[in-house]
Amino acid sequence: MARKRKGLPINGILLLDKPIGISSNKALQKIKYLYKAQKAGHTGSLDPLATGMLPICLGEATKTSHFLLNSDKSYQTTIQFGITTTTGDTEGEVIETRPVPTIDDATIQNLLTKFTGQLEQVPPMYSALKHQGQPLYKLARQGKEIERKARNITIFSNSLLEKNQNSITVAVDCSKGTYIRSLAMDMGEALGCGAHITMLRRVHVSPFNYGKMFTLDDAIEAETKGTLRDMLLPVDAGIIHFSKIMLDEVNVEKLMFGQTILAAHHLNTGAMVRIYNNNNDFLGIGEIDTSAHIKPKRLIQQPE
Repeated sequence: MARKRKGLPINGILLLDKPIGISSNKALQKIKYLYKAQKAGHTGSLDPLATGMLPICLGEATKTSHFLLNSDKSYQTTIQFGITTTTGDTEGEVIETRPVPTIDDATIQNLLTKFTGQLEQVPPMYSALKHQGQPLYKLARQGKEIERKARNITIFSNSLLEKNQNSITVAVDCSKGTYIRSLAMDMGEALGCGAHITMLRRVHVSPFNYGKMFTLDDAIEAETKGTLRDMLLPVDAGIIHFSKIMLDEVNVEKLMFGQTILAAHHLNTGAMVRIYNNNNDFLGIGEIDTSAHIKPKRLIQQPE
């Protein structure tokens, strides 16, 4: 017999504006505690230094969190040239200081253009990527350096927001797997002076590009007022870009028993779909197989 989970069956997605100074997991645990939720998970870590959008999936919405890890993202960051640190940000120790060349408008534009488009990027040692089961940042703290393979990323746009002495603030739209600290360090090396970031804010996570974010203080206040659930997006809000499929009662029953169903519309093999019944209740995620059938992938437990 399955063990009953502690907590309440809270289902939905909260767009948290993570504050500076705490880890993403710490922020997640605070939200889970406030909601007294049975299950909770976030969709991609932000460094303690970073602020901004951290989608937190509660309850059945955790079944969609995997798909959000592949989302495109947008950031604003301040890059300080001339100083290299161990972590690529202000939390690390300074390891090198070099003179900064004259940074005029043309130099900045050339730099931003050079780092726009498809690039290869080596992930930083201070990251949550794992080597033989150990996060790289833990190995880095032990003074160990592990060889990392370069990964393909895409910088869709890279635009200047502000220029100060020896620093620039830029807006970056990028693909999954992009490390803004690595981008800044690479820019610094391109100028021959090194760099690190002093500010990082995530402003968008696709598909929540224009979603309203809530702070921890907002959540605490809502908890006292009993309005926490009003802050949640629906369970399917994170996969709204998947094609929508409506099923009748017969096919719903087949789906719930794990059977495949012939898709009414032509969709590419491997495409993910959102599945609903005739009452427009979200049932879960399916995948189109090689015979144009919908195969259940992640089904949502329906409220009793």
